[in-house]
This record gives sequence, C-alpha cells and structure tokens, in this order.
Amino acid sequence: MRTLLLAFILGLMLLGSTGCILPIYSGDPTIRNEELINSSEGLRQIHEQWERFWFLDQPNHMTPYRTHGGII
Repeated sequence: MRTLLLAFILGLMLLGSTGCILPIYSGDPTIRNEELINSSEGLRQIHEQWERFWFLDQPNHMTPYRTHGGII
C-alpha cells in the first residue's frame, strides 16, 4: 500500500510539473549564462544566412525619390 501511495505521489509530481524532468541548463547563473549564449549563437546567425540565401544583402540601386532622367 505504501509503495502504491508513493508511486501515485511521484506520478502527480511528474505530471504536475512544467517543462522537462531533467533541466537542460545548469542551475548556476554564471554557467547557465554561458550555456544560453553558446546555444543562441547559432540562432543569431540564421538571419544573416537567410538574407544571403534570398540575396537581400545586395546593395539597393533604387533612389528613395523619383527622378526624371531626362534633360529639363
């Protein structure tokens, strides 16, 4: 009976918690900060890769205002 009650309480604790059972990052703030920087470094460079893939990083030769182009 005691093991059944213990298993039931353990099941409630696991189902009631949010997130993963095993934490991905360390509990120490300094180590966790380094881990977050290392994991987000690749995500920061996705924007540059996306612009390079779609040729959005090319210079824009259009003027911000319309010009006549002829002799006035």
